[in-house]
Amino acid sequence: MKLGVLTNVLGQMSFRDACDYFQSQGIQMVEIGCGGFPGKDHCDPKVLLSDPKALEEFCEIIQSHNLAISALSAHGNMVHPNRELAKRFDDDLTDAILLAERLGVGIVNTFSGCPGGSAEDREPNWVTCPWPDDFLRILDYQWNEVLIPYWKKKAAFAAEHGVKIALELHPGFCVYNTETLLRLRNAVGPQIGANFDPSHLFWQGMEPITCIRELGKANAIFHFHAKDTRVDAMNTAVNGVLDTKHYGDELNRSWIFRSVGYGHGEDYWKALVSELRLAGYDYVLSIEHEDSLMSKREGLEKAIACLKNVLLFEEKGAVTWA
Repeated sequence: MKLGVLTNVLGQMSFRDACDYFQSQGIQMVEIGCGGFPGKDHCDPKVLLSDPKALEEFCEIIQSHNLAISALSAHGNMVHPNRELAKRFDDDLTDAILLAERLGVGIVNTFSGCPGGSAEDREPNWVTCPWPDDFLRILDYQWNEVLIPYWKKKAAFAAEHGVKIALELHPGFCVYNTETLLRLRNAVGPQIGANFDPSHLFWQGMEPITCIRELGKANAIFHFHAKDTRVDAMNTAVNGVLDTKHYGDELNRSWIFRSVGYGHGEDYWKALVSELRLAGYDYVLSIEHEDSLMSKREGLEKAIACLKNVLLFEEKGAVTWA
C-alpha cells in the first residue's frame, strides 16, 4: 500500500513547494485536483494538454520528488439540471480523462452527480425516502432518463482512453452508498468503481469495513480517501444524522469530519486496512484533509503519523506455518 494525499490541501502553495513538503513528510503518491470542486490550483488540464513545456515541468516536479500520481480528481455534478453548470463540470471531467491518458494515470475521481427531480427543475433533488410516491417518480427519472445514459457514454469515453472512473460515495448525489454504487456499476459496466471514502459512510450509520468486503467481492474499489468522521452521540440522538448546519458549527452538528485517528482510533484503522487487503486492494490511501478543528498542516501531519503506523507497506508473506 502507498501513503498519499489530495494536494489541494496546500493549494495556496506552488506545486513544487507543496511537493517539497509532501516528500519531507514521507508521502509516496499524490492525487491532484484538476477541475470541479477540487479546483485547478496545481493542475490545469487545458494548459498541460496544449503546452508541452508546462507538461514537461509538471512531470519533472513529480519525478524529482520521487512521487507518483494515484489519480486525477475532477469532482462535480455533470448531470446538474442547470445545463451551463453541467457542461462546465463535464468539460472538466473530459479534460481530466484526456490528461490522465497523457500522463499514464489510470484513475479519475469524481461524483456520480444528482439531476433535478424532473426535466423542468433548476436545482438538484436528492431523494432520501420513498413516500409520497412523487419521490419514486423522481428516482425513476433521475436514474433511467439521466444518470445511467450519461454514465454509459462517459464510461465508454473513459475506456477508449484507458481510464477508470472512481465515484466517491457522497450524500447529495445519486451514488452515496454501497447499493447505489453497485446499481450504477451493474448498469454501466466495470469501468465504474468506488473512490472509497469512509468518512461519508460513518455519518450515515454504515460500517465501512463491511462495505469494503461487499465492494471487494465485485472488485469495485479503485481508490481510497483517508478521512475520518466523529459522530456526536448527543446531537444525533436529538436530531438524527441528516444535518444541514454549516460545517463550522462543530458544537451543534450531528457529526463533523476529522483527521484520520480522531474519529476512530488506530485499532479501527488497522482493521480497515486489513480488510482492504483481504478485498484485494493494495493501492493508495490518499489523505483528504477537511478537519475544521485543526490547521491544514497539523491535520495532515496527524493523519500521516497515524497512517504510517497503520498501512501495510510490504506485500504479504507466504503462509509458511501451515
